[in-house]
Order: sequence, then C-alpha cells, then structure tokens
Amino acid sequence: MAFKLPNLPYAHDALEPHIDAKTMGIHHGKHHAAYVSKVNAAIGGTTMGDKSIEDLCKEHSDNAAVRNNGGGHYNHTLFWSIMASNGGGVPSGALADAINAAFGSFDEFKTVFSNAAAARFGSGWAWLCKKTDGSVEVCSTANQDNPLMPDAGCDGVPILGLDVWEHAYYLNYQNRRPDYIQAFFNVINWNAVAKNFEG
Repeated sequence: MAFKLPNLPYAHDALEPHIDAKTMGIHHGKHHAAYVSKVNAAIGGTTMGDKSIEDLCKEHSDNAAVRNNGGGHYNHTLFWSIMASNGGGVPSGALADAINAAFGSFDEFKTVFSNAAAARFGSGWAWLCKKTDGSVEVCSTANQDNPLMPDAGCDGVPILGLDVWEHAYYLNYQNRRPDYIQAFFNVINWNAVAKNFEG
C-alpha cells in the first residue's frame, strides 16, 4: 500500500498573508512529497507495506527511514488539515472545555503552545494532544517525531500541530519564528481540531 501526497484542501494562496503561496507550494509540493516518496521506498517489499501511517509511527519508529519520512508524512497531513482561509478565532464545545480545564483559559493555552513552538531548538513541531483520559496537553518534538512514537516524549494523539522547521516559514518570516507562530493562530481551523478531539 503506497502512500500518496494528499491534495491541499485550499489553494496555495488561501492562507495569505499569514502563510504565503510560495512557501505553501514548496512546502507541500517538494518537502511533503519527498517524505511520501522516501517512506514508500523504505517500506516497499517489507512487512511494513500494509501498515497505516499511524501504525508505522507507533510500531516502527526504531527504523530511521520510517521515523523521519513516515513521521514527516503523518505530521504534514495533519498540519494541512487543521488550517483554513477562514480560520482563527477560538474553539468551542467540548474542545474548549478541555482546553480550559487543562490551561485555565484559551489565552493561557495560546501562551503555552506558542512557548513550546518557540523554544523548540532547531527543527520540530509543537502539538496539542488528546490523552487517553480525554484531557489535553501541549508538547513539542524534534525533527519529524510525533506523539504517536513511543519514545517521542509526548503522550496522546495529536489533534493540532505546528511545523517549526525553517522551511515552513523562512521565505516570509526569515528568523522571526515568533511572528510565524502568532500568525498561525489566524489560520487554525478549530472545527477540524474539534473533530480530531471528538474522533
């Protein structure tokens, strides 16, 4: 079962001015496409070939090619799905309740998440995860690691992720990662995140 590069659910320029069209085109069409190609090469002809991307991350993260490229495919697929041109605002319903229970307020969640993204040294991701007890937590992973990997240092299933590799923002924001993080909150599709939380 070969993985395929998913189509973006919006045009390359749909998230401007927060995320520019040139970055989106390169990020999706070059970087994500490379992860798909390389994970397919790594699992082709092996017993891993019939695994879902989630199971590869959970069960085979000791394989460097799977960890880096399978992680890259999973992470980016989630990333594209939780943004929208009409994003921003605040969550509601059960997700909002879980965020308020964990952090005290949405504003405090935003601070904790932004700090996790900004403090990640080098390349990596910031995550909002749903834990097995239904609560949520913020964490960060290096490179293309994600919380599905047993030794990633996070706990739970990712429902929101922010890519803080330089390729995600450097054309528009240069070294101003905090500005990119702030802009991300203007494109978060909280309805999609809520579906991830409820699913």
